[in-house]
Amino acid sequence: MFEGYEPEKFYDEMFSAPGSVRDHCAPLYERFNGLSERDFLSRKATCELYFLRQGITFNVYHDNRGTERIFPFDPVPRVIPADEWEHLESGLTQRLLALNLFLHDIYHEQNILRDGVIPRHYIENAKHYRPEFRGVNVPGDIYIHICGSDLIRGHDGVYYVLEDNGRCPSGASYLLENRNALKRAFPGLFDSLGVRSVSSYPRDLLDMLHHIAPRRTDDPVCVLLTPGCYNSAYFEHCYLAREMGIEIVEGRDLVVIDNIVYMRTTRGLVRVDTIYRRIDDDFLDPTVFRKDSVLGVPGLMAAYRAGNVSLANAVGTGVADDKVIYYFVPKIIEYYLGQEPILPNVPTYLASEEEDLKYILDHLPELVVKAANESGGYGMLMGPQATKEEIAAFRERIIADPRNYIAQPVVSLSRSPTWCEGAMEGRHLDLRPYIIYGRDIKIVPGGLTRVALTKGSLVVNSSQGGGSKDTWVLRH
Repeated sequence: MFEGYEPEKFYDEMFSAPGSVRDHCAPLYERFNGLSERDFLSRKATCELYFLRQGITFNVYHDNRGTERIFPFDPVPRVIPADEWEHLESGLTQRLLALNLFLHDIYHEQNILRDGVIPRHYIENAKHYRPEFRGVNVPGDIYIHICGSDLIRGHDGVYYVLEDNGRCPSGASYLLENRNALKRAFPGLFDSLGVRSVSSYPRDLLDMLHHIAPRRTDDPVCVLLTPGCYNSAYFEHCYLAREMGIEIVEGRDLVVIDNIVYMRTTRGLVRVDTIYRRIDDDFLDPTVFRKDSVLGVPGLMAAYRAGNVSLANAVGTGVADDKVIYYFVPKIIEYYLGQEPILPNVPTYLASEEEDLKYILDHLPELVVKAANESGGYGMLMGPQATKEEIAAFRERIIADPRNYIAQPVVSLSRSPTWCEGAMEGRHLDLRPYIIYGRDIKIVPGGLTRVALTKGSLVVNSSQGGGSKDTWVLRH
């Protein structure tokens, strides 16, 4: 299966050199290399049939080929040894603790701004900063209950944090279904190779939702609030609600009476304690945020302020999701925890800083430029692959609104063997682990490995032609 495979100049997750398999990948390599191509393709087809029958899809906006697609999946997993995962867990835990302390601070005392660690204007001009919620307390002072931090590994083999998704991170359902698909195609493989289970994620998520419920009851009512079937992550909303055994609702299914949130049911109104919202702040409540929103619930923010309902994630976490604020996360960790960051950031330039702006404009063809609040690969310029027209257009946008842009050097993401049209070839990938913060912090051992299926591409987003792999974390 791997004959002729070339790691080339990149860090390869399976091979340290041509023909030289990394120790922790050796058992996997032996199993897969012992397969005939026919057998491998048969198992690959089993995975694809599973995805089709389960309706494991995602939506692509502004695509005239149709909105709903089967999520591409490569059956060759990515393997992470136990010591490496322990390092990642420590770094992600440190990062989430610091981000939550930061959010509590900027919505209360604002010490980090008074001490000049972060210039005040960066917070006050952040698109997702919610000054109207200063002084509002949240259960346990936890703001980000679910975080998906995107990690990449450079050619030096070092893991870097590329961004923190602290609003409504998506993708956890694909993590779980990737594992289910691979188990069907390769039964018995996981126990024999010492792969840790990921099946606890829905239970951990539900435990967290119960933990933050304002009413002290043995069985708090939790719901998942979705924008509806046209949202790109609607499959995931349905999947997670089903796995947790909670109701999936739209805004019209909820009503607020006397600052209490109720769910409409065939048995009458049922009080709601916790809402796992998959709707951005802007659309949650038309009486407070966007007046034209038909997705939210009028009066929801009044109930939230009164402490009668909890939201996961809390209102206002988007300021920590801002790519400009990402630049300051190492300083945030040092300020609140007095520690050096365990996981480094990718070097980042802020277009709103004069020297950085000059550098960015002088080196646009060499840089990756990102809009501060976009996701899914949208609002991004890949300088080395961009046309002159695209670079010129981004130059104008940056000059017009420098606060909205950052730039980073191109990082040669690590690669992993991926089946590509009849041969095993290296493809670039990243990793999104999911961190849940309730009674304590839990990280499902694995994460969503996203892979750029187009040769040479560094864009792994599913909306931009990416797929995914199962992620194996080993017990030993």
